[in-house]
Amino acid sequence: MNYTTIKTFGELKAAGYKSASIKEELRRNLIVKLQKDEETFPGIFGYENTVIPQVERALLSRHHFNLLGLRGQAKTRIARQMVDLLDEYIPVVTDSEINDDPFAPISTFAKEQLAKHGDNTPISWLHRSDRYYEKLATPDVTIADLIGDVDPIKAANLKISYSDERAIHFGMLPRANRCIFVINELPDLAARIQVALFNILQEGDVQIRGFKFRMPLDVQCVFTANPEDYTNRGSIVTPLKDRIGSQILTHYPTDLDTAMRISDQEAKISEEQRKTIVLPHAARKLVEQVAFAARESEYVDEKSGVSTRLAITALENLYSTAERRMLVSAEQQTTVRMSDIIGIVPSITGKIELVYEGEQEGAAIVSENLIIEAIRDLFNDYFTPIDKLKRNDDNNPYLGIVNWFDGGNTLDISEYAKVADYQKTLKKISPLQTYIENNYSHLPEDEKYFFMEFLLWGLAAYSKISRDQVGETISFGDLFSSYMRGEND
Repeated sequence: MNYTTIKTFGELKAAGYKSASIKEELRRNLIVKLQKDEETFPGIFGYENTVIPQVERALLSRHHFNLLGLRGQAKTRIARQMVDLLDEYIPVVTDSEINDDPFAPISTFAKEQLAKHGDNTPISWLHRSDRYYEKLATPDVTIADLIGDVDPIKAANLKISYSDERAIHFGMLPRANRCIFVINELPDLAARIQVALFNILQEGDVQIRGFKFRMPLDVQCVFTANPEDYTNRGSIVTPLKDRIGSQILTHYPTDLDTAMRISDQEAKISEEQRKTIVLPHAARKLVEQVAFAARESEYVDEKSGVSTRLAITALENLYSTAERRMLVSAEQQTTVRMSDIIGIVPSITGKIELVYEGEQEGAAIVSENLIIEAIRDLFNDYFTPIDKLKRNDDNNPYLGIVNWFDGGNTLDISEYAKVADYQKTLKKISPLQTYIENNYSHLPEDEKYFFMEFLLWGLAAYSKISRDQVGETISFGDLFSSYMRGEND
């Protein structure tokens, strides 16, 4: 039944409307979704068998809960999607600051309205999109911000005493009555402020300084926290942890396909970019593999984690690198090249926290090393594994390519080379072209050249040939000659 046309409390009662707490509301709507086998948290990938079932159990248990995990693990996104589990509209006493339920008013204002008007008390309808409150915990948050305090200006305007309940200025928690209230980065909240949350989590009410009354609030609390915060910036005080019903551990994607689904969904790639730029699947996987390599790297602080935002922004930068090259070269279309992969370095440097050894190397060097490690990790998925081959083995499919460089030849690829020049350059190595034609004849012509360059990068990553970059040019050559040049330099 559509109740939203009802305007007074009397009409609401006559219509048979039944009020429910927010926890019962969330529980009831979740049960319906589970019974219909509907997706409860759409667009969140990789948590189907881990985090999401735990969140569902917490809601069925009517718990306040804490999402504990490293950065970039969709903690806030989960909290925000809980809004979809609320009823579309709920009735509130019109003009109430704290969304008073007309069946159970808690503010002085709402009680006075009902006492004065009775069944003619006007009501309004609050949409679920307005029932979400979020606060980032920072050290400067005060109890007045969260709970409330006496407002001298309100007291003066109403000409009332400070002891009058009408002089209270409500904080975020009372204003979130009958709503979802989220505190992000909970350990950053000062310990004395965390104490103010004890009552709402256990007794379900708040106490405002100077007043003897207790205000019973109806709030679903959700907290997010990073385990790094427990040691670096702050901690969740033990009595508060004890009062949080469930603590749910989040995690990064465990496989490449899931990680790619997340990045494809979140990356801001325009339709124009997708139309004019071809992204080979191998290049797409390589971007994601960089994030996996970073999480395993000895130079990256694993306690800090590597956010999924690394791969998302790297994908955006890869498209933009190819797009800029296309624009500078005055061409209408292009295919992503392996040499474009260097364009994702700025997406990496700001997303990784380095240990001491990594800081000694420098963020840019570590980022490039992560790209090389990702190339090594993916190389065997597309080419004959190198580690099982001997250099002089006649069955070594790369022997002709390596010998071409051993003969004193070098290959220079300009960053802004036009498509025709780029292809002409790679065709100089006939064994390379033969290998790709024999193994990737089914690919579109432009993508074949991506794999030709990918193979060269892989051989360089496995130290079979050399790769150097000077300015806008990437040079491949004989490993020994490159070493001698370095010694001379």
